[in-house]
Amino acid sequence: MNSPETLLAQRLQLAELRITNRFATLPADFYTPLAATPLPSPYLVCASDQAARLVGLAPEVFSQPAFIAAFSGNSTLPGSRPLAAVYSGHQFGVWAGQLGDGRAILLGEAMAPAEPMWTLELQLKGSGKTPYSRMGDGRAVLRSSIREFLCSEAMAALGIPTSRALCVIGSDMRAMRELPETTAVVTRMAQSFVRFGSFEHWFYKDRKPELQILADYVIANSFPELQGATRPYHALLAEVTRRTAMLVAQWQAAGFMHGVLNTDNMSILGITLDYGPYGFMEAYDPAHICNHTDSHGRYSYRMQPRIAEWNCYALGQALLPLIGEANDVYDALSVFKPAFESSMQSLWRAKFGFIGTLEGDATLIERLLALMTASRVDFPYFFRHLSSVKMSATQQDETLRDLFIDRSAFDAWLSEYRQRLALENIDDTRRKQAMDKVNPKYVLRNYLAQIAIDKAQNKDFSEVKTLLEILHRPFDEQPEHEQYAALPPDWAAAIEVSCSS
Repeated sequence: MNSPETLLAQRLQLAELRITNRFATLPADFYTPLAATPLPSPYLVCASDQAARLVGLAPEVFSQPAFIAAFSGNSTLPGSRPLAAVYSGHQFGVWAGQLGDGRAILLGEAMAPAEPMWTLELQLKGSGKTPYSRMGDGRAVLRSSIREFLCSEAMAALGIPTSRALCVIGSDMRAMRELPETTAVVTRMAQSFVRFGSFEHWFYKDRKPELQILADYVIANSFPELQGATRPYHALLAEVTRRTAMLVAQWQAAGFMHGVLNTDNMSILGITLDYGPYGFMEAYDPAHICNHTDSHGRYSYRMQPRIAEWNCYALGQALLPLIGEANDVYDALSVFKPAFESSMQSLWRAKFGFIGTLEGDATLIERLLALMTASRVDFPYFFRHLSSVKMSATQQDETLRDLFIDRSAFDAWLSEYRQRLALENIDDTRRKQAMDKVNPKYVLRNYLAQIAIDKAQNKDFSEVKTLLEILHRPFDEQPEHEQYAALPPDWAAAIEVSCSS
């Protein structure tokens, strides 16, 4: 199957979009058929041409009333069978019981026109109350919708597996959070929105038939290569665990922090899902907590690999009735550590410009990270500029040295780094080109998102559009946007994000 990013998609009008809904063929207990609650006086905030290309939509449809009506939830696309799915999960390590799509409606799947067997589910987030809303109002606010939209697209451009975001539709209707805020609906896309918590739901209800139905559905539609496996449920757990380990390694290498790694926010596909209080590492601190709500640091940067593995164990427990033996579950889960360590090693090697792995590399990397921690060195800024280090410098590297409090310690490290590079005899130009392909110049810093949100709340969506264009090319120099790659202003440190959205 071709990668969706390489599909030569046609440019369809909205009426030509082919929608089906395989999830709606599951038994009735898996979901509630439900149309979205209409959004008053909707208007387009932003849309992604690159995301639209995945399902063949032409960009000119973005401003059409029919597009705004369909993706605000005010009309139903032909072929759509809208529904809200049920699932459960562990939240902050505690069993939370039944959850579900409390403010999301699954419209169905759009077929990629260049390859009919490949589909993307379309889901409206912020589309009103459902039977799973609990005490919520079913809405999302403009602030969080823009954040999810921008980060979904930014992560895709970084090459990190993720759900995508088609558009944000806004409204002047308000919802109460800490303060009243305007509302919005973000349309997100993924090959599946099934979560670890979808399996936990049936396990904790002791309903093995439904658990098996869900597992068979996921294998058939997302992992068809596993259908002929001798132990398909063991193979499913091992594959999901492997993908999850590789995903979290990519997060660590990019300095990305999810913020709420509950099992109901973990994708069965091993993609980044449910963007809430996320953040990209700026001043390097392994203990950094991007979620203001996470008072105990469960989901800090350094904890992400451990929590991702913990969540895989929660999934393994849910699949135990199908796998049969605890030892077989542990066997499937054992792939996490080697997959994570191998991926992490490869990613660090690329970030530092190493071709292979030599003895002492791990120590060299650890020493640099310790120096960065002590001086709170900006993570993306440092690694982007590291590629400019020359093998035989005749003067000090002031751009990098100025980032460190203990400059002599950094000078000593840099001398060892040059010696390490010399062992592989790669010229400066080729090394810089390779490093600049993996160390982005532009990331979605919280303060950049906040500036765009502040303007958008006054109905100026120009900064959202500019950021989207920049973040779609994170590794390019883009000299016209140099200021977006600068070190953050002092006021950016005061920004806090939480689970409120």
